[in-house]
Amino acid sequence: MSDILERLQEVLESRKGADPDSSYVARLHHKGLDAILKKVGEEATETVLAAKDGEPDHLIYETADLWFHTLVMLSHFGLGHREVLAELERRFGLSGLEEKAARSEK
Repeated sequence: MSDILERLQEVLESRKGADPDSSYVARLHHKGLDAILKKVGEEATETVLAAKDGEPDHLIYETADLWFHTLVMLSHFGLGHREVLAELERRFGLSGLEEKAARSEK
C-alpha cells in the first residue's frame, strides 16, 4: 500500500492533459486553479465536519478526498507528494514549537 501515492501521482500526471469530458482530473485542470482550490477548500471543510461527527469511516473517506484534491493542486504546480514528504522529513525530530518559531523569524 505504501506505493499508492506514487501510483496516484502517475495517474494524476497522465490525466492533466486528457479530454475534460473523459476525466475528472482533466476537467479540474481545464477549469483552472480556482476550481481546483475550491475543491480543496470544500474537501477541507467536509473533513472538519466529519471529524466533528466523530464517525471514523466518514473521517477516513473525507480525508482521502482532501488528500486526493490536494495532490491535484500540487500537480497543477508541477509538484507532488515527494516534495511534501521531504518537507515532513526535514521537520521530523524538530519540536513543533521550535519549527513554528523558526517560521516566524523568516
